[in-house]
Amino acid sequence: MKAMILAAGKGERMRPLTLHTPKPLVQAGGKRLIEYHLEALAKAGFTDIVINHAWLGQQIESYLGDGAQFGLRIRYSPEGEPLETGGGIFQALPLLGDEPFLVVNGDIWTDYDFTQLKRPLHGLAHLVMVDNPAHHPSGGDFYLDQGLLHDAAPGADNLTFSGISVLDPKLFAGCSAGAFKLAPLLRAAMAQDLVTGEHMAGRWIDVGTLERLAQVETLLGTEQ
Repeated sequence: MKAMILAAGKGERMRPLTLHTPKPLVQAGGKRLIEYHLEALAKAGFTDIVINHAWLGQQIESYLGDGAQFGLRIRYSPEGEPLETGGGIFQALPLLGDEPFLVVNGDIWTDYDFTQLKRPLHGLAHLVMVDNPAHHPSGGDFYLDQGLLHDAAPGADNLTFSGISVLDPKLFAGCSAGAFKLAPLLRAAMAQDLVTGEHMAGRWIDVGTLERLAQVETLLGTEQ
């Protein structure tokens, strides 16, 4: 199974750090955020990685190279203009092949074990969900019912999408090149009971602000 790291965001809420550094190369605990993913993917037995990028993306290519230092083979999908999550993945499909692939947001930090996703996919997508974080306490994206995911509903035990998933290329059937969101594709598949999910209990932080970057630093500091 191949894996894709989404690394095309500008990280505007993390300025000034991201004015001259792409968010995946911001450091936490003395290591670049994207390095935690690469090391975890390599440990889980993944070898072929695709990374999309836009804002200051050449810095990502220059820093990571072909991935040999991580025991990986990295290929890149540069975006001349931001394509959003759906469009970015769609553009990278020729690099990802015809089989289901893992996708992980480049701006999260987690101790999730990616080996758990190296199993047959039932349907068109499998999403890893987390408890609604402090910055999104009453929100929630979807809810789980007997292993299937459904769109968030009032009164349901709604959870937040972690940014970790396995997707089948057939999810993008009928799509065209350009910018588009992933969520409508997922909701359409959910309506046909084609999206499974799981509720992870490990640690997870959406590193979208300087305050949450500080949370990662604190967590990593307690481990040393």
